[in-house]
Amino acid sequence: MVLNGVFWRTRCGAPWRDLPAEYGNWKTVYNRHRRWSGDGTWAMVLDELRRGADRGQGREWTVGIDGAVVRAHQHAAGARRQPPADIPAEVVACAELDTGGSVE
Repeated sequence: MVLNGVFWRTRCGAPWRDLPAEYGNWKTVYNRHRRWSGDGTWAMVLDELRRGADRGQGREWTVGIDGAVVRAHQHAAGARRQPPADIPAEVVACAELDTGGSVE
């Protein structure tokens, strides 16, 4: 139920508070997503799901996202400037990797 709530929110891009009640309390779903993002659980899940999914691409197989359709939420303009204290600094640093979306 909680996983489906995370998937729904990720797919729709809606605010956490707009999560339908069928997925449980929005705060519970948000806290689980945040905790798993910080401790690397989501990365391990993705690694397990893609293991053997496309042997022709090798170990470096990744998901491609078209940057033309990725938009920030309207409230993203006022984001905090300091990294969260409860997430390790090396995990936050990984989020700043080059995604290859530059145009030359």
